[in-house]
Amino acid sequence: MEGITGSVLLMCFIGLIDANTSPSIEPGVFSICEDIPIDQPAFTILATDVESDPLTYEINGPNAAYFTVNSTTGVASIQRNLDREASNYMTLGVYVYDGQTGTQKDLTLIIEEANDNKPIFKEPSYDIDVKENTTIGTSLFKAEATDADTSSAGVITYSIDEVTPSAGFSLFSIVPTTGEVRLDGNLNYTDLSTFYRLKINATDGGGACYFRPIKNYFSSVAFSFVTVVDVPDLDPQFIGLPYVGKVEENASVGSSVFEVTAMDQDTGVNDILHFSIEDSTAVGLFTISQIGGVISVLSGIDREKIGDTVTLTVKATESKENIHGVRASTTTDVQINIIDKNDNPPKFYKCGDTADELSCVIASDFTGDVVEHSLGAVFINMTVKDLDKIKKMKLNLEGVHSDVFSVEPQSTASDSIVQLLVKQPQNLDYEEIQTIVLSVIAIDEEDTSFHSTATVTINIKDANDNSPEFEEDTYKLKVAEHSPVGTVLDTITAEDLDTMDKGNITYKLLPESILLYFDVDPHTGAVYVKNETLLDREVRSLYSATLQARDTDGKPGSTVLEITLNDINDHPPVMNRDSYQEFVKEGQKFELKIQATDADESDTQNSQLVFGIELSSYSDNFTINTETGVLTNSGKLDREALDPDLDGRIELNVTATDNGTPSLSTMVPVIINVEDVNDNGPEFKVSSYKFSVKEGEKGAFVGSVQAEDLDQTTEFNRISYSIINGGFGSFIIRTFADERGYSGNITVDFDLELDYESTRKQYKLQVEAADLEQLKATVMVEVNVLDVNDERPEFKPSEPVKVKENTTISGAVGSFTAQDKDGHHSLVYELESIKCRCNGSMTDCSWFILDPTGEVRVNPEHTMDYEQCDLVVIEAQVVDEYTEKGENNSVTTGEMVIEIEDINDNAPEFILSNSVFVVVSESASKGTSVAGVSATDRDSLINRQVEFEVTAVQFEDNHNKTTNLRMLYEAVTTQQKDIYVGIIQTTEGLDTTLKGRYLVTVRATDSGKLSTSTVLEIFAVDESYKVNLKFTQSQAMVEENLNEIIRALISATKAAVEIAAIRPESPKSSRASGNTIIVAYFVYSNGTALTSTEVETMISDPDHAYILIQLGLADIGKAPVIEAETDPLRYILMGMVAGLVVVLTVLTTSLMCTRRNYRRKLKAAKAMNSASMVTSNNQKSGPVVPGTNKYTMEGANPVLNLNIDTTMVLDMDEDSSDVDKVSLNSLDDSYSMNEISNMKSIQEVEEEEGDDGGPPKYIEPLGAALAQRGQKKASDKPHVGFINPAFSTTDL
Repeated sequence: MEGITGSVLLMCFIGLIDANTSPSIEPGVFSICEDIPIDQPAFTILATDVESDPLTYEINGPNAAYFTVNSTTGVASIQRNLDREASNYMTLGVYVYDGQTGTQKDLTLIIEEANDNKPIFKEPSYDIDVKENTTIGTSLFKAEATDADTSSAGVITYSIDEVTPSAGFSLFSIVPTTGEVRLDGNLNYTDLSTFYRLKINATDGGGACYFRPIKNYFSSVAFSFVTVVDVPDLDPQFIGLPYVGKVEENASVGSSVFEVTAMDQDTGVNDILHFSIEDSTAVGLFTISQIGGVISVLSGIDREKIGDTVTLTVKATESKENIHGVRASTTTDVQINIIDKNDNPPKFYKCGDTADELSCVIASDFTGDVVEHSLGAVFINMTVKDLDKIKKMKLNLEGVHSDVFSVEPQSTASDSIVQLLVKQPQNLDYEEIQTIVLSVIAIDEEDTSFHSTATVTINIKDANDNSPEFEEDTYKLKVAEHSPVGTVLDTITAEDLDTMDKGNITYKLLPESILLYFDVDPHTGAVYVKNETLLDREVRSLYSATLQARDTDGKPGSTVLEITLNDINDHPPVMNRDSYQEFVKEGQKFELKIQATDADESDTQNSQLVFGIELSSYSDNFTINTETGVLTNSGKLDREALDPDLDGRIELNVTATDNGTPSLSTMVPVIINVEDVNDNGPEFKVSSYKFSVKEGEKGAFVGSVQAEDLDQTTEFNRISYSIINGGFGSFIIRTFADERGYSGNITVDFDLELDYESTRKQYKLQVEAADLEQLKATVMVEVNVLDVNDERPEFKPSEPVKVKENTTISGAVGSFTAQDKDGHHSLVYELESIKCRCNGSMTDCSWFILDPTGEVRVNPEHTMDYEQCDLVVIEAQVVDEYTEKGENNSVTTGEMVIEIEDINDNAPEFILSNSVFVVVSESASKGTSVAGVSATDRDSLINRQVEFEVTAVQFEDNHNKTTNLRMLYEAVTTQQKDIYVGIIQTTEGLDTTLKGRYLVTVRATDSGKLSTSTVLEIFAVDESYKVNLKFTQSQAMVEENLNEIIRALISATKAAVEIAAIRPESPKSSRASGNTIIVAYFVYSNGTALTSTEVETMISDPDHAYILIQLGLADIGKAPVIEAETDPLRYILMGMVAGLVVVLTVLTTSLMCTRRNYRRKLKAAKAMNSASMVTSNNQKSGPVVPGTNKYTMEGANPVLNLNIDTTMVLDMDEDSSDVDKVSLNSLDDSYSMNEISNMKSIQEVEEEEGDDGGPPKYIEPLGAALAQRGQKKASDKPHVGFINPAFSTTDL
């Protein structure tokens, strides 16, 4: 029974254990802020347990690293910063355990936005060029930024924080929502700034989640450099006004006189100015060079003609059009002063009554009057002048009678009136001489070659002492009866020797009775008829009279006149008939006798008759015998030569005239009727005709031909037309009467159409004209069939065109040519497309413009750049505006290929390099390569050739003090494909004491003299890094093994080894014996170098030491110590603190002695260990220490561990020159830095430890001792660093 009870209790206990339920985790979604700080609670895991057991909370899954959870409370805190932008939600695994069972569940965490990202501009900067005449409101560019945040935090607001210069702040604005920058004010390249820097701010909308309601804002800034581009909008301006120049008269043509200077106020454009002379007070004297503005002499200058000054109006014109489409210009006046030269002789002038300059004329002959035997001055109206400014003249008098007169003034310095004074009046005798001729000579006293001579004629006046006298005592005169009143019979004059009576004699006719018939002119002596009626020969035929003459004093003289009357012709001829009328056929002989009589006395001229024909339209066709009066035709009578209106009637007037004086005549009309005969055939008015007619028109009018028959009667001049040949039945002709003659109208046959496409495009018709009696004439008529414009134009092939980049020519660079088969067309060219080949692909561009004429010109709004695109293909269409039928454009488009030619418009560009250049000063000599630069040029062919040169050398020491040096370096240019390399070499040895770096300025220049410069930093390794390596072998052996020694040193130090010298230890040693010293430098590619102490430490590695010992290395010498200059003040200060360091010195001395002894013993132990492995035939008892004469551990010479990498060779031996030595920089060819770069950095040399993490095991005690230097307690991998104090990371 008790057993049963126990079993039941046991089963109940087990049942109670099985009934424990697992915890329940409440499902849910938690929203958490992405900006919750680390270690701050984010959410609480909600879980329950039916048994109310204590719960333990855990989190798991890929996102568990972001949180930590309190295992007791279930509060989850932030372990790592959240980023909504990476994911806006995450799932987190949660495990809740009640001590017996647990529950796993995934929670969803929604990460809420917090403003944790700043706006980022899409571009680092927004640089733009803007023309100064850009209109206000123009959009310049758009600054865009993005913000990874969402909602209001991602909304960006733009603003312009500042503008430099500040005066330009009002010129720009930005749209806050879009970032579009607009121009708000007028730019001005000349008066305002030429550039502006805009600081553009992009600020997000702000926000927070965890820290609400506090908002945080983020902003970013970007800069925009706005460069103002000058445009030609200002006129040029002359500089240095006013302009006054001078030039000597008679200056040679081409002589420079003055230079004007003008400038383009658009300084950014700086257009070339062309000078010209617009106006001048003296035209044609000066010219000006179009470019230089130099005024020079164009033609001879005579100051005496043009005056003392000449004013020029000079114009300066820009060579290119401004923004208004005109060439701007400005003008100014230039005054040219003419400097006088003594180049004019004195000259004589005659002046008018006003005596001004205008009334004076140059003269060489002068006259004057003087009464015989009188005294005083003789006025000769003479003025002497010298046109030069400075003048001095002398006057001389010459001639046969020059002693009778004297000249005044005899000398003068100004323009003067010249007079003659009578000196000898007794020699002025009119009866002996009436005229005296003298010469007045004016001489320029400054230059006697300048002189002039004038002739002066002096007329001597006489007194009245003679009476008038006639040449003859009796004059016989004749006059015709009834002569008109005033008829002069003769002019009879008397002579008087007195000059005052010349022309002053008066005449009178005596007796008074004769005055009824005749009279005399009292002044001229002309005897004339006074009464015409009374002079009748039939009444009285002879008259006698006396002619008397008196002078001014009344003294008389006379002569006798006998006057006879002559008979005159006073009876005209008389015709026997009143008129004559005759008929004659054209072409026949005509003859008619005219008869007349005269009543004058026979056998005299008054009764002799002469027949003639009065001049008329047809009088030339007839002649008459002047004596017999027989009228005949002089040529063939032609009815057609007469005016048709006369109807063949010719009227002549025949005259009969006597031979009397004056002759008398009588006229009779003669009418001749010429009868017509058919003696003319038709004649065409032109030799040929040419007409055109369009194809396809029936009955079309072609043209008219005209012919005329000159016969004047209808029965003889009627014409009819016909086509006798060439018409092929296609044409008809009809006859019509014209105003003169007849015309024939030619038309196309009304039943036919002409076809231009047929073989007959031209007809030659032979048209015949015939009168009624079949007199005929023919003419050729050419008829051209006109084509209707229905053909489409076609392009002719275009040759490739070459245009240089950046060209600005305004003329055509090429042209399309098309043809049209139609004769009448008007072709217009239209642009289809322009494509440019840029980087091997064709894209649309606008570099050229196509004119309607087919000419292709450069688009002035774009600049061609060969480096951007090298080929342009233009497609065009041609249209015929006169097309009547069908399509008016070409079937295919025309194509023109334009090759863009390169010009030198790009300067060389240096290729950036991260290389560090180092030079060992001691080993550098002339020709040592120490650095290199490389550059390219975007231009092509010869334009891309680059030459390097060193333009400046400076040295910057460790205190950042810079010193200018002479040209210690030079550049040697080489080429590697399209890249030009400049190798920088030394021109001489370098100063080994300098510490710092060389700043070498290198300039790259292309073939067009465009250049770019860069500054190279070459770090100098001074002599403080010199390491002296002592070898027990002879110099010859060391030089033989030099390559192996260098490889071993490189392997141990991982640095490049520069051998500066190899020399015997003792000067007395020979090359074949004794110890040898190698002077070396150990340099890394980053510019750092090793000191002797660092080298000693690094070659302590047993692996390298053994190799170097085998090569004979015995010791490492210290670098020379460069003592600083003594500073007394420094020692005074040091003395003040000397007492403070005494105690420290005592304490440290003890410590150092102990350490040094320990180190020596370790080295000795190392040497002993090495010696124990060496055997020798002459070895003494006991272990041998290599490189020493010691055989015990006491006082042994320690040998350093040396590690040589035999894979690196510098190839330096005694036969190598200094030029052949390779520099220790990244450009060395014979020394590859690849191996060193793959090795461990010298600044982190790791001593490898064992796998178990314990201290490293070392074979020898010296290695263990050295390994303890620089170990870090908390580091599993201790590092040893070696740093060159001359350089810092900033320098590199």
